[in-house]
Amino acid sequence: MQEDSPVQNENTPDTTVEQPGRARRRNRLIVVGAAALVALGLGGVAVATSGPDRPAPTAVSLDAQSRAEAASRADRSARESSAPASPSASPTVSPSTASASPTPTKTATAKPKPKKTTRPTAAWVDPMPGASVTSCYGQRWGTLHAGIDLALPSGTPIHAAAAGTVTQAGDAADGYGNSVFIDHGNGYLTHYAHQSRIAVTVGQKVKAGQVIGYEGATGDATGPHLHFEVHQGMWNQIDPAPYMRAHGVNLGC
Repeated sequence: MQEDSPVQNENTPDTTVEQPGRARRRNRLIVVGAAALVALGLGGVAVATSGPDRPAPTAVSLDAQSRAEAASRADRSARESSAPASPSASPTVSPSTASASPTPTKTATAKPKPKKTTRPTAAWVDPMPGASVTSCYGQRWGTLHAGIDLALPSGTPIHAAAAGTVTQAGDAADGYGNSVFIDHGNGYLTHYAHQSRIAVTVGQKVKAGQVIGYEGATGDATGPHLHFEVHQGMWNQIDPAPYMRAHGVNLGC
């Protein structure tokens, strides 16, 4: 069976038949495009030129297989490097924490309390500090004045000259009035006469400076004063002035 051929009018331009030169150019473009795609896919380089008077371009083929393997290795390397890294042994310090300078903390320092210093009591003291001396040890009106008289207003406290034991407390007779005797344990005693009131009892232990009574005028006294004696053994009176000076106390005689 024979197909019908299309009828071509002489006045109608021919659109179905291409010129030989144009067909060759289109074929060359197709070849060039295909070669470029192959070159890009395999990592090669293709050089294509076209023109009416130039020969068809020739694809420059590099080692496609080696390039494909290199591309595969590069792709695998990228995937492996993107895997999470194993944790590091050294801790990571954030920049904000590392850069922040530490703020010094003020430590409250308690001021040490001053220690209370207790002044040690002297072994021997003045029996009536600040008193005026009205009579020293020695002869007076033809008789021995066996002590030192110390005067202050009546009722002034009288202190033990040193530590010891009270051996007598009361009226001592012979004009001494109310008296206190203290044995200091070294063979010496002190005697405090004419007291208005006694503040200790026999057998009591006293310390140096302790109040043992109060100044008065009992016994043979013309006015309130303390008659103070030192005995080397009972009733063996000695001059109190040098004895007390030897123990660091100046009674003014």
